[in-house]
Amino acid sequence: MKRSLLTAALVTLCGAAWAEAPTLTVYTYDSFVSDWGPGPAIEAAFEESCDCDLVFVGAGDGAALLARMKLEGARTKADVVLGLDTSLIENAKATGLFAEHGIQPSGLSLPVTWDDSVFLPYDWGYFSFVYDKTRLSDAPDSFAALLESDVNIIIQDPRSSTPGLGLLLWVKAVYGSDAQTVWEALSPQIITVTKGWSEAYGMFLEGESDMVLSYTTSPAYHLIAEGDDTKAAAIFDEGHYMQIEVAAKVAGTDQEVLADAFLEFMLSETFQAILPTTNWMYPAVTPSGGLPDGFDTYSTQHALLIPAANVEAVRKEALAEWLSALSR
Repeated sequence: MKRSLLTAALVTLCGAAWAEAPTLTVYTYDSFVSDWGPGPAIEAAFEESCDCDLVFVGAGDGAALLARMKLEGARTKADVVLGLDTSLIENAKATGLFAEHGIQPSGLSLPVTWDDSVFLPYDWGYFSFVYDKTRLSDAPDSFAALLESDVNIIIQDPRSSTPGLGLLLWVKAVYGSDAQTVWEALSPQIITVTKGWSEAYGMFLEGESDMVLSYTTSPAYHLIAEGDDTKAAAIFDEGHYMQIEVAAKVAGTDQEVLADAFLEFMLSETFQAILPTTNWMYPAVTPSGGLPDGFDTYSTQHALLIPAANVEAVRKEALAEWLSALSR
């Protein structure tokens, strides 16, 4: 009887201790929380120091994150949102759903100066069309060459995907007022437009297109994780649009201290060292051990980046042009 009472007491105490552990909910994109993504390792590392339960919630691709936040509004369960990028910053700020971080980041290794009071960067990369050298021996080396070729491509929807939106801004940065004409010319070469990156890249790997919109770092994944050197990024003479991925604290969080701690941790050596071989992007802070072999292949490009303050106006115009061109 005494043993039964003791067991019951221990169960009650353990239940109470578990209930007292705070939960930090982080909305992010699906690939981040996949088994091969950085989520599992980051969750384990943060929980070692926070005495909390870190819960990642996958919410589609990057642009879908903001759409979900707008839909949920102040009722959102998110404490932190990780996975927006520079093309969405001003749009996100306009919602009033995000709070200033109060952090002075140091040691950033971004190609541009960072100064934003709400969003903090955690990684970056260059958009590119990736191809298989065994299937495409003569990849285009410019947008002009792509338009003149019969190469077919898979891209992502700019309304739900940050790579898709990045391509929209890339074309706009290169061609300006001629962007719609370019899309009209490119439209017959587009096999399909997927909702997110994972679906598009999976279709490419299955041989359904010559090239797919991805990142210059994508071939590093195949080289390091699979020992496969057949994938390459097509480097364009016009330059490559840059993506900086960011995170921010939700203004209505009831875990403000924990959210701040997570954002600080995000810029730590531990977090940043996980990213290269799980998220396959350049970390915002280069780890002390440097980057893995294969990451320097395309590390220096002519970077294109529309200032965050100007992106929203450009995005609206570019999206209208894209929709018009692809509907013909």
